[in-house]
Amino acid sequence: MFGAVVFFVVFFASDMLYSTTPTDNSTTPVYVIREPISSTPRLRNSADYVLNSSWDFNAAGSVREYYWTIQDSILNPDGIVRPMILINNQFPGPLIECNEGDTIVVHVRNEASNATAIHFHGMYQNGTNSMDGTVGVTQCPIAPNATFTYQFTVDGQSGTYWYHAHHSVQASDGLVGPLVIHSQSEKASGDMYATDRIVMIQDHYHNSSAELLMDYLQPDQENDEPVPSSGLINGRNYRNCSDFDGWSCQNHAPRLASLETFDLAPNERHRLRFINTGAFAEFQVEIDEHPFYVTEVDGTAVHPEPFHRLNILPAQRYSVVLETNLTTLDSFWMRAKMITHCFSKENPWLDPEVKAVIRYGALPQSNGIATRDTADVYAEPQSKSWDEAIDVDCRDMNTTILRPVELMPAPKTTASMFLRANFEIGAWRLSRGFFNTSTWHSNVTSPALYRIMEASKANNDDLLPLTDGVNTVTFNSDEEFVYQTTGIQTVDIIISNFDDGAHPFHFHGHKFFVLKQGPTGYPPENMNELEEELAAAGVLSNPLRRDTVTVQGYGWAVIRVVLDNPGMWAFHCHNAWHAEAGMMMVIAVRVETSKEWKVSEEEMKFCKLPGVEKGVRPNDDVWFGNFG
Repeated sequence: MFGAVVFFVVFFASDMLYSTTPTDNSTTPVYVIREPISSTPRLRNSADYVLNSSWDFNAAGSVREYYWTIQDSILNPDGIVRPMILINNQFPGPLIECNEGDTIVVHVRNEASNATAIHFHGMYQNGTNSMDGTVGVTQCPIAPNATFTYQFTVDGQSGTYWYHAHHSVQASDGLVGPLVIHSQSEKASGDMYATDRIVMIQDHYHNSSAELLMDYLQPDQENDEPVPSSGLINGRNYRNCSDFDGWSCQNHAPRLASLETFDLAPNERHRLRFINTGAFAEFQVEIDEHPFYVTEVDGTAVHPEPFHRLNILPAQRYSVVLETNLTTLDSFWMRAKMITHCFSKENPWLDPEVKAVIRYGALPQSNGIATRDTADVYAEPQSKSWDEAIDVDCRDMNTTILRPVELMPAPKTTASMFLRANFEIGAWRLSRGFFNTSTWHSNVTSPALYRIMEASKANNDDLLPLTDGVNTVTFNSDEEFVYQTTGIQTVDIIISNFDDGAHPFHFHGHKFFVLKQGPTGYPPENMNELEEELAAAGVLSNPLRRDTVTVQGYGWAVIRVVLDNPGMWAFHCHNAWHAEAGMMMVIAVRVETSKEWKVSEEEMKFCKLPGVEKGVRPNDDVWFGNFG
């Protein structure tokens, strides 16, 4: 596919190997990023998440090619040893960094015991729907000992994104990492801050996701989600092994040296790209004594607004600009605290707050090289948290004041879709998530995309009716709720949450306008009146655009999305436990073009590989038997 001539090779501190090669038939540069695979699992060097200050924002379109090997491993991110699934035997996963217009190629070699798949969260995948990485929707899983290549071009978007496993709850076992897309206009704003870096925040469990999922899905659980044991910042935390009798635990370094540390030059501005890569918990994030300015939401640049704290739910991203201009101290705590009010039960091992250190200056050096092992020469920060009440409700932070930099009025709607989200529980029922009357069951060996393409090629309306609405012909709507549209449409999705828990809903392949969120009751019945209300309030002139919005317990939300990206796109709760319990549906966009959709024969062969069903969610018959 690519030429074999290497122009240059550079080694970075993280041992990443970068090289460039020309393509066979063009002068397009190909940057090959291949990192050595450690013989033992390890935490990734935090320097990997500091973005390149000499990045060329104006470079011509390039190919960024990555080689990943997925393996079962044993690691202790906070001290407690547990089984994990890692990329290149490191946790978290490697940074993908590119320019808008670049092509990303990721070769995924699966050497783990279970099948897997990788979803590049927030990518439009326009024209490459089959690269979306959603098992049962756009692809079959990557079986053990198989290699799948994802390839897609990044067009029409920039900002902070991430990737994660989209098979069972494997993301919670370690298959996560950041993805940053630069735009040419970013150079101007980039001159406003001295450094730019990733801050991944996540909940962390001391048991494997497979073990926790089996317990969660069994009868009479009342949707009591597994409660995490710790939090991590860029994969790090410190739990004292003396507090964990009976657990395998190893503290390799003192507490301060085990925590993530951000060394920031004083009297400068620094960009921090926060990503919640966790399964369940909402975090409230603050930096002691420092206000910060939110400048990006889910890949949408917004005009800066000051905040003291940031609420961030799973899959959401916020960029902030921090000014290191205090003179009272030279080190401060960054605190990320779970909102435990969202948890339905207690975990005796839980420490809801994870910390990192913000330090003015740099680490001391050993032989000219700054190392984490020398961090313990510093005393712990003596900074104080903001003297303000902590929000105990599980919901999005107030984003109504955030306005996108790129002015984009919400277009008039052409249709509305009403969704009721709830769990059916009690009386020894299986706790399953529903949209209306449907709970999703993935067909891992016959993805929805493949079936709708097969039906369209038959040119038979009995197999694929070219109408708008729920497709009950090609799919069994009890287990695969597929809402389809023809042509380019603008649809209001009105979501009512009949559950007591919050749901961060994510829509693949699109961003949507967040029009209104309500804490209680029901959304307006008269959408024309709502339209007039929003127009009068000026909301429609430039509403916030994002790809993950939260509907709090017993609340509601109205979002508006332009359905112009052909393909099969999942819409689901990004609480990993809820999604795996069935709170998912698919929106089939522009189905009249489905004859033109493409999936290679090589991709389809993955559906027949041995082991392709390993690691799937247990069938409900496991608990109740099949008496049909």
